[in-house]
Amino acid sequence: MARDVQITFDCADPAALAAFWAETLGYRLQDPPGGFQSWEQALEAMGVPPERRNDASAVVDPEGSGPRLYFQRVPEGKQAKNRVHLDVRAAPGLEGDARMAALEAEAERLTGHGATRLRRHEPAPPLGAGHIVMADPEGNEFCLD
Repeated sequence: MARDVQITFDCADPAALAAFWAETLGYRLQDPPGGFQSWEQALEAMGVPPERRNDASAVVDPEGSGPRLYFQRVPEGKQAKNRVHLDVRAAPGLEGDARMAALEAEAERLTGHGATRLRRHEPAPPLGAGHIVMADPEGNEFCLD
């Protein structure tokens, strides 16, 4: 039996990182619990103090097929290279110069939303199609693939 997965990010600013990844993946902020018009209203009703209202956030695939991304505040910053990372499929079906041009365009767009470009790997056929390594606003590496 296949299982659903959630991808969890430890971070300093859950709301900001959730907004970045929603923009990157075409996701949306998870809806508040039933009966509430906003998360602020729900958190107020739950008695969550204002200084704790950015302790967590989540984004979901609007079509319901992709995994939920959950962002939780932690006190420590990122210390080392990720052992697991996301590959954002920004150029499916493209090869060579067309692929790299599509990846460059997406890298430029995401840089405008707070990402940092780390390095470009040129195509190396037959197995290497080329990709760009990026970091999200809190330094978590991901690849544009």
